[in-house]
Amino acid sequence: MDTIIESSDRIFRRAAWRLVPLILLMYIAAFLNRVNVGFAALTMNQDLGFSPEVYGWGTGIFFLGYLVFEVPANLIMEKVGARLWLSRIMITWAIVSMAFAFVQGPVSFFLLRFGLGLAEAGFYPGILLFFTYWFPAATRARILAIFCMGIPLANIVGSPISGWLLGIEMGGMHGWQWMYILEGVPTLALGFFALWALPDNPAKARWLTAEEKQIVLARLAQEDRPAVHGLGEMFRDWRVWALIVPDFAIVFGIYALGFWMPTIVHGMGYDIRQTSLIVMIPYLASMLILWVIGVSSDRSGRRVLHFCLSALVTAAGFALAAIGGADWIVIAGFCLASGGAYSGLSTFWTVPPLFLGGTAAAGAFALINCVGNLSGFVGPGVMGWLRQATGDYRTGLWVCVAVPLVAAASMALLSGSISRK
Repeated sequence: MDTIIESSDRIFRRAAWRLVPLILLMYIAAFLNRVNVGFAALTMNQDLGFSPEVYGWGTGIFFLGYLVFEVPANLIMEKVGARLWLSRIMITWAIVSMAFAFVQGPVSFFLLRFGLGLAEAGFYPGILLFFTYWFPAATRARILAIFCMGIPLANIVGSPISGWLLGIEMGGMHGWQWMYILEGVPTLALGFFALWALPDNPAKARWLTAEEKQIVLARLAQEDRPAVHGLGEMFRDWRVWALIVPDFAIVFGIYALGFWMPTIVHGMGYDIRQTSLIVMIPYLASMLILWVIGVSSDRSGRRVLHFCLSALVTAAGFALAAIGGADWIVIAGFCLASGGAYSGLSTFWTVPPLFLGGTAAAGAFALINCVGNLSGFVGPGVMGWLRQATGDYRTGLWVCVAVPLVAAASMALLSGSISRK
């Protein structure tokens, strides 16, 4: 038995080195194309005459499109396979993302943001489901931590590139238009590459021998079978619906940062280039926090506890930014807020598989994610509305303090109903 476990561990490590970098690149592309609107806003809003409220609700309408198609998309992936479906998603959203270069006003901006949500629906929960096909639960928090690093990495890579692209003025097009086009091209290429490189599951991996496939599948089959396996059972399980609350609350902070942090930093008096470099700092810090909490979660197995700690770190970070004073205090607050939010996101997704499997997991991942991600509609919109109503960002930041406290409290209340906490 020990020999089989050692052999399977070696194969899982090899699978991680082959699959996780590709998945990470795909997620970096996904998030970059989703939130590069935050940098486009630095010049696009003025060119098109967008108010803070129009911009805030326009960025958030992406998640209404997400809501419409998220559950069907994940159920389709379970039927047709990850390789084909995830590649289709990437190719479609790349085309829609590039089309933002031709936005003319609020209506076309809203329609394209909604269309981008439709195109990308199923990607994130599809990856979560894909990981359950490949990796045992004991290592999944670390895998998810690496995966979730795609968000800060997208901002670390995208911030200076987006800042540079905003300075391009040629061919009768502004920098923000070139940014949308040029940042969409690599995503399109990556979508076609994934069609060739991404295996659906261990049984279809060309780089595993027949014996290695048997070892991996046998090891995965030894995992405790979740209590809830069917789609109907999933919809009737109150815990699935209750988990929407902590997911909504932790994601709220991620998108408040992603869509508004460049504007807040720019408003401190920094130019676009300086803003793009300063915004990288919280994302760099968040990667360390994300990894430390992910490893600790795997070692202890205390998933709920680590989620609650992450949410509290998020609230503390936003409180520090809201108190402000010196610029470095605000940036330090953003470092804590981003690290807490991203680690909370990665830890959160280790909880549903504790009691969900098969079609139930596919449906629940999509259901929780699409409804929870409506915070990406509410968060930026509320921030924009409060900015317009009060004249500064402080009130919005205090809202961002309260919401992760709800995340921690709701998950703590659920802990007694979820096995292997």
